[in-house]
Amino acid sequence: MNRQPPVAITGMGCICAAGRNLPDCMQALFTRPPAPAPPRSLPAAQHPVFEVPDRFLPPPGSRHPPMVRAVRLAVAAAEESLADADWTPAALRRKRVGVVIGTNVASGVSNRALQRELAGIDASGLSPAERFRTVNPAQWLARHFDLSGPHMTVVNACSAGSDAIGLAGTWIRSGRCDAVLAGGADALYEVTYYGFIALLNSDTEACKPFDARRNGLNLGEGAAMMVLESEAVRRGRGRRARAFLSGYGTASDAYHLTAPHPEGNGLRVAVRDALAAAGASPADVAFINAHGTGTRENDRVESLFFHEVFPGVPFGSTKGGTGHTLGAAGAIEAAFTIASLEHRKMPATAGFEAPDPELPAHPAEGPAAIRGTTALSQTLAFGGNNSVLVFSAGPDL
Repeated sequence: MNRQPPVAITGMGCICAAGRNLPDCMQALFTRPPAPAPPRSLPAAQHPVFEVPDRFLPPPGSRHPPMVRAVRLAVAAAEESLADADWTPAALRRKRVGVVIGTNVASGVSNRALQRELAGIDASGLSPAERFRTVNPAQWLARHFDLSGPHMTVVNACSAGSDAIGLAGTWIRSGRCDAVLAGGADALYEVTYYGFIALLNSDTEACKPFDARRNGLNLGEGAAMMVLESEAVRRGRGRRARAFLSGYGTASDAYHLTAPHPEGNGLRVAVRDALAAAGASPADVAFINAHGTGTRENDRVESLFFHEVFPGVPFGSTKGGTGHTLGAAGAIEAAFTIASLEHRKMPATAGFEAPDPELPAHPAEGPAAIRGTTALSQTLAFGGNNSVLVFSAGPDL
């Protein structure tokens, strides 16, 4: 793969259990990350999760059907990112602005709620079914902000948010869009909650990425959005880039539906392609935001890969402060990666205390200084998906 032109990122927004906006989230990650608790929406459930406080969310609105929780999360992050990029609604309407959002289930509707309604009403009153059918975060955002460019919702398991950002970069490079609102959003949903418990991948305590005592993940919810712009539009506005998307790679393990390849074969290809697109080598990477779920196999594969390909490069996971936000994870962690480049410091891996002697590489201990301007954010997903983003910060490239 040949080197590709970097794409400017001019605004970012994030909402998750760690905070209602990106600065609050970063403050929490560097100081006192939140702890998980049993889900409020599932009274009998005990496995802890990272829920977003209701007070952080915008109202569902008066449209029919009203915005479901995942869309409300997406709207909150999108409003922050557009304000950060200094885009007004009137200015957006004069440009070709696309929307691409990654999600898994988007909290569309409880299957049980749908079944209850189907049991007692006629076909004219299927409001839960309508809500389920019309949950499309990209379409909601395009209509909410009156955007006329292409819009797409990406459903690619836990790599969806990363894939959405990577796809947005191709829309800018190809000249299809002047700007793109890209990211990911997901909310807690009973099917995924109980599904991970059934897979024995859900910890009954706070998750512990890369720790010797790790025993699974905690689910979370949230959204992150970023504004990507063409150079002509950005320079015409006189807008400084917060960072650049300099590389994107994605590849499949073609190995197992839920387990990563033991040698990380797909991850190796995705990283190789992302670095080639960025015109970078492993030696150029200042730090890595790992997928770091706290599951036995994911952390083992990533540790082995870091030891072999990025020896000595600091890495960490932020899921100990957010939970695994599924389709939003890649976007949330991409925003954290860029913010860490700006701070020149990466947060500690919450939950990591006891190094696993069977792992050849371990996360950085405590908040670590970043010496460099290039960082890598990677997501591994069910279906064998591996998606990798490379970001560069500093003077305009």
